[in-house]
Parts: sequence; structure tokens; C-alpha cells
Amino acid sequence: MSEPTITCPNCKQEIKLTESLAAPLVEATRNRFEQLLAQKDMDVVRRENEIDVAKEKLANAKKSLDEKVSVKVEDQLIKERTRIIDEETKKAKKAVSSDLAQKEKDLAELQAVIEINQEKLAEAQSAQANIIKKERELDDARREIELTVEKGIRDKLIETRERAKREAEESLKLNIAEKDQTISSMQSKIEDLMKKADQGSQQLQGEVQELELEENLRREFSLDVIEPVPKGEFGGDVVQRVVSVSGQPCGMILWESKRTKNWSDGWLPKLREDQRAAKADIAVIVSQSLPKGLDTFQTIDGVCVTHPRLVLPVATLLRQSLIEVAQSRQAIQGQQAKTEMVYDYLTSPRFRQRIEAIVEAFSTMQADLERERKVITKQWAKRDEQINRVMKSTVGMYGDLQGIAGKSLQEIESLEMQLLEVDE
Repeated sequence: MSEPTITCPNCKQEIKLTESLAAPLVEATRNRFEQLLAQKDMDVVRRENEIDVAKEKLANAKKSLDEKVSVKVEDQLIKERTRIIDEETKKAKKAVSSDLAQKEKDLAELQAVIEINQEKLAEAQSAQANIIKKERELDDARREIELTVEKGIRDKLIETRERAKREAEESLKLNIAEKDQTISSMQSKIEDLMKKADQGSQQLQGEVQELELEENLRREFSLDVIEPVPKGEFGGDVVQRVVSVSGQPCGMILWESKRTKNWSDGWLPKLREDQRAAKADIAVIVSQSLPKGLDTFQTIDGVCVTHPRLVLPVATLLRQSLIEVAQSRQAIQGQQAKTEMVYDYLTSPRFRQRIEAIVEAFSTMQADLERERKVITKQWAKRDEQINRVMKSTVGMYGDLQGIAGKSLQEIESLEMQLLEVDE
């Protein structure tokens, strides 16, 4: 690296700046610059002091000016506010004076209208009092006339009724004797006809109950195959082939419907034979008449016996038992025969408890329904009797008035019809 050089201003010769030669020059230059820098700092401090003094003077002048301006503005505001208040007060007084004059004028007109209305009201009240007085006089006169007419009609009615009663009693004595003889003869004939009709209707009632049983089962268990037993194949009335939701056949229930007055123990062995012939899993007798001591449902000698009102709940449980047995049979093939499992389930406390719970619920519902039916029937009978009593009294009074007034009494079509019915 070459050493720095300087050129002499006189001889123009370049002189190398060695350390020994340059050191005094550098020192002198540094001292001179430091003096200049110190002088500059002093100038800056002096200028800053001057600026601070100027700022303080300016602040004092501004404060003094603000105070003077504030005083002048406040005085001006007070004068302006006073002027505005005076002007607005004058305007308000003028407006109030004008409104007050208008209000007084309106009040005078309203007072005049009120006086006119009061005069009209007094006249109307006087007229109304006269009308009320005349109405009261008319009511008194009408009431007096009605009492007079009513007394005459009542006396005439009493006389007419007594005469009609005597004539009717004499005529009724003969008619009653004749009708008693006719009724006695007809009763004997009716009893004979009822005996013959009862013998023929029992068979018809039994067929109706069979059809109702078949229809109820078909409606309640749409998955199952419900069929009437073909004539001549085996006994029983309806066959229910139980089918699970998955479409698997689960067994058969043979239903026998009975509608007789008395229970027969001979039905049980006969239905068991029919059950074997039909290869049914369960046999059920549905009967209006049940064995002594049985009110709802029970398994007797392997045959289920129930009342018609419990057919659907019993069918639901029997059907569910066949489905459960079929499912169990798939899981434990060969452990137990299906009919034995069904019999064990039907004779188990669990099955009886389910039936008893259903029977209790149905019995409660039936008792509530019977109570409601009795109350409603009683109310209907009472109202019907009241209506008949009112109608008979009205028709009787109308007939009495016709007997008194004759054709001068205007006809009432509905009462004329009632009179015709009474005469018949």
C-alpha cells in the first residue's frame, strides 16, 4: 500500500506523509476543529436560551391576549344573550296573547254549544220520561187483560179437562179390559215365537262371532296367514299360521269359537283331537260362557280358554311365544321339542302374570267405559223425559185453547203434528 502524499503549494512538489511528519499536522488540525466545535456548541446553547426566553415572552403575551379576548367575548355574549332573551320574550308574549284570545273565543263557542246540548238533553229526558210513563201504563193495561183472559181460560180448561177425564175414564175401562185380553193372547204367541227364533239365532250368532274372530286376527296380525278351517278336514274354526318379521314360519294356532249360554267340559278333549289332526302348536277356545271360577283366561288341560274381549291380547302373547320358541329352537336344536317348550311357557308364572296384567288393564278400561255409558244414558233419559213433559204440556194447552177459541186461534204446524201423534 502506497503512503499518502501532499503537494506543496509553493514548489508543487509531492511530499510523503510519514507518521512523524503528519502527527503534528493532525494534532493541530484536531485542536482547531475541536475549538470550532466547542464554539458551535456555545452558539447553539446561546440560541436555545434566546429561543426559550422568546417562547416565554410569547406565552405571556398569548395569555394576556386570551384574557383580554375572553373578557370582551364574555361581555359581548352577555349583551347578545340579553338581546335575544328580550326579543324571544316579546315574541312569546305576543304569541301567548294571540293564543289566549283564540282559546277564549273557542271556550265561549264551546260553552254556547254545551248550553244548547243541555237544553236538548233536558227536552229528551222529559220526552223519555213521558215514554216510560206511557209504556208503564200500557204494561199495566196489558197485564190486566192477560190476567183476565188467563183466568177465563183456566176456568174453561178445568171444566173441559174434568169432562174429558170422566169420558176418558169410562171409555178406558172397557178398552183396558179388551187390551188386557189381547195382550195376554199376544204374549203367549210372542213367547212361542221367541223360543223358535232363539233356537235359529244361536247358530247365526256363532257364525258371526267366527267371522269377527277371523277378521280381528287378520287385521291385527297382517304378517300371519289367517284362514277359516275347511269343512270336513278337522274341527276348529280359524287357523292362524304365525310368521315372523323375517318371514320365518313359527307355528300354528287353532281357534275354536263358542257362543252358547253354558260351558261344556267336553269341548276340551274334542279340541285337543282337532289340534293333533291339524298339527297345530296351540289350541284356543274363545267362549262367552267360561268354566266356573274363570273370568278371563286360563290354560286347562293343555287348551287355552279365554273370553272374546281378550282375544287380541291373548293372541299377541301366544304368537310371541311361538316366535320366541322358534328362535330358541334354532339356537338349541335337539334339546327340547317345540310343543313341550310352548306348554312349559303357557303353564309358567311369567305367562300367567302377563295375562293377568292385560286382564286387569282391560277390566279397568271396561269398568270406566260402563260407568261413562250409564252416566250418559241416565242424562239422555232425564233430558228426554223433560222434553216429553214440556212437549206434552204445551200440546195439551194448545189443544185446550183450540177447544175454547176454535178456528180463530192461529195454527202452529209443529203443534198440530204433535196433536195428531197424541190422538193416534
